[in-house]
Amino acid sequence: MKEIASKDNRIYKETLKLSQKKYRDREGLYLVEGENLVEEALRYAEVERIFVSFDKREAYEKMGILNSENDGKSFFLGSGLFERLAHTETSQGILAVVRKNEFCLENGENLKRGNNNYVVLDRLQDPGNIGAIIRTTEGAGYSGIVVLKGTADVFSPKTIRAAAGAVFRNPIIHVEDNRELKEFCDRMNLKMVVTSFDTDKYYFDEDISRDTALVIGNEGNGVSDELMEMSDVKIKIPMLGHLESLNASVAAAILMYETQRRGK
Repeated sequence: MKEIASKDNRIYKETLKLSQKKYRDREGLYLVEGENLVEEALRYAEVERIFVSFDKREAYEKMGILNSENDGKSFFLGSGLFERLAHTETSQGILAVVRKNEFCLENGENLKRGNNNYVVLDRLQDPGNIGAIIRTTEGAGYSGIVVLKGTADVFSPKTIRAAAGAVFRNPIIHVEDNRELKEFCDRMNLKMVVTSFDTDKYYFDEDISRDTALVIGNEGNGVSDELMEMSDVKIKIPMLGHLESLNASVAAAILMYETQRRGK
């Protein structure tokens, strides 16, 4: 177990940079914070380093997180140094650096599992929405998440917290554009499903229980026009009252859980 006492320490400076997206992208690493997330990361992901506020050392040693197996990658920080790394107002005094579980397009065939359903994030911007959708993806039994360029960072601290550990276990595939998304769908034998007002079909009128790429559009503008044209199936959610739409993560949850209803 090592102690870092200076803000000029190389490891500390490299970790501090991970607060910025460009460094997370370059290094393929991201930060997770809090007791539960660090424990889940140790169980399901590849953890590079663990940082503990010095005043929490005894508590986490008793819990077993700071065991001999993790000794070589664990560091103690003074409270001031730890606070600069932390992204929560009331930190639990522990965070970890985790390697991303990203997959490239060429790995598609190796991702087929279960119902072979994927949720596609089309330029979503709200970290809470993105994290909630990733969390629901696991709960609804989806096989993974496809992220279109223009979507906010899946590995930002706010998104990671909202995903509640699901980001460790679900494959995340980034695609550059709609052409790459179509290539992925073809390779995986997926039908592309979008939500649209321009259809008479409700989501329960179509079988979206398997082999589906479910596109969730941008919070303000919905699914892009190009993806609307490329889609195989258009569906909508019944709406009563005077509402025009639902929150993106709520709509995604309704549609993804149709998989469970149909599968029984």
